[in-house]
Amino acid sequence: MTAQKPDLDTKPHIQQFVEAFYGKLLNDKHLAPIFLDVAAVDLNKHLPLICSYWEKLLLGERDYNRHTMNIHRALNAKQALTQQDFDRWLQLFITTVDQHFSGPKAEQAKRTASQIAANMFNAVSG
Repeated sequence: MTAQKPDLDTKPHIQQFVEAFYGKLLNDKHLAPIFLDVAAVDLNKHLPLICSYWEKLLLGERDYNRHTMNIHRALNAKQALTQQDFDRWLQLFITTVDQHFSGPKAEQAKRTASQIAANMFNAVSG
C-alpha cells in the first residue's frame, strides 16, 4: 500500500515544501544565479519569509506583510526577468508539490503559483 502524501495544510508541511523547492531552485543552472548572484538572497532570512508568504496564501495566516511585486520590480531592475525565468520557476514549483504533496491545498498552491508567475511577469515586463 502506498502512503498518502500530506497536503500543504500545516505550517510544518509548508516549511517542508519551501525547503524542498529551494533545494531544487538553488541547484537549477538557470535560476540559481538569479537568486544567489543577482538577488543575493540570504536564505536564513528569505526562507522564513517565503514560508510566511505561503502560510498567508494557503492557511490565512497574517504574519506576512511585504509587497512582493515591488521586491521583484527591484530585482528586475538589476537583471531583466524573462518569461523563461517565470516558466522555469513554475515548473520547479509544480514538480516539487507533485513529488511531495497532494490534496486541496496542494492543488490551490499550484493554481496560485501559476497566477503569481503570470502576474509577476506582467508587472515586471510592462
